[in-house]
Amino acid sequence: MSLTLVGRCPGCGEWGTMSEEAPAPSGGSAVSRVTAKPIASLDVKPEERVPSGIAELDRVLGGGWVKGGVVLLGGEPGVGKSTLLLQACAFIAKGGHRVLYISGEESAGQLAMRARRLGISEKNVDLLCDADLLSMLEAAAGYEFLVVDSVQAFRIEGESGWSGSPSQVRNVASRAAMTAKSLSIPMVMVGHITKQGTIAGPKILEHMVDVVLLFSGERNSSHRLLRAEKNRYGATDELGIFEMTEGGLAAVTDPSRMYWGMAGSVGTPGVAAGVSLEGSRPLVAEIQALSCATPFPYPKRTARGIEVNRLQLLLAVLERRCGIFSRNSDVYVNVAGGLSLQDPAADLSICAALASSFRDVALPEGVCFIGEVGLAGEIRPTAKSSLRVREAARLGFKAAVMSARDPAEKPEGQDGFLIIKVGSVSAMLERFLK
Repeated sequence: MSLTLVGRCPGCGEWGTMSEEAPAPSGGSAVSRVTAKPIASLDVKPEERVPSGIAELDRVLGGGWVKGGVVLLGGEPGVGKSTLLLQACAFIAKGGHRVLYISGEESAGQLAMRARRLGISEKNVDLLCDADLLSMLEAAAGYEFLVVDSVQAFRIEGESGWSGSPSQVRNVASRAAMTAKSLSIPMVMVGHITKQGTIAGPKILEHMVDVVLLFSGERNSSHRLLRAEKNRYGATDELGIFEMTEGGLAAVTDPSRMYWGMAGSVGTPGVAAGVSLEGSRPLVAEIQALSCATPFPYPKRTARGIEVNRLQLLLAVLERRCGIFSRNSDVYVNVAGGLSLQDPAADLSICAALASSFRDVALPEGVCFIGEVGLAGEIRPTAKSSLRVREAARLGFKAAVMSARDPAEKPEGQDGFLIIKVGSVSAMLERFLK
């Protein structure tokens, strides 16, 4: 029998992902028979949740930690993952629950110093800092919340590979998840992030856990964003917004005012306001567009906060349906505040900002634009439009431009608020940018 050494996986093309597996024994074993049960006959109880004490974190989780649930928290170095978890551990400990924080990267002294800076002095929070994960998991019995920081820092003796290798990450995550399930306690595993912004390790790591959270933030900004990439116990479209302060992470209670600069850019050509929906939370976003003549044969398209392909699609609609030509101009679009928009309801505000920049005419003050734009140039209605309108009125807007087919009505107590309904982008431009 000949042996072949493989360093690169022929399936995914990644290096260092191949590992040896012993063949399963064949023959001699009796086949166990199982009986299927109707799904309607199963007695299902609602999951028990433990509040984290941080409203923004509970929003993303869907109500708090789930007993027996395994959460994977990923983020760049220094973004505040350990700070967030220490604050959550302190709140749980205040309720009389015992918490175990297992660290393979930091020493107990480093974690204790950070806890003092955050004002955390709970006696029910215990630390274990070692490389032997199995012995530390054995000590988890009797605790009611468990943190493993991080899954790439541990190594299980007897398993092949080094710390952080695909085989070790898979085995470490499997042992930790089994411990949480058997003890019926919530557990959080911290994961490293690659250069591409994904969680390091094999993709099976994300399949093994119940919830995958990504914690992100700009280096030159104090704000942090928390999103759920996967959530078996709740929605994945919620957004948690934090601000890093000297006392730790604080929840941003009014994020719309953070992203909407009500003063400074009002009355400037190329600036429009839209209302995006992040889960159940409406956010007023400021769209900034700039166009200028290009010296190159191929004009540049740059977008920050929206996809470039989405920008090109809307430029094509403006040219074909509204007569606004951009083939000889460089176009730049920015969503102020570092917000990333995925909601199609932002299409109309992007078109309004682009047209305002091309025509060098400012849009009226106090007007926001809500609607999805189709390839025919029509404006389509959006989901939860009444919620968006209420948020715009709360922030002091005087009118909202929406689809003619949108059933939204003016919010209660806002008699001076106008809802302007139009059927197409060309009709909107004819009214506001003659």
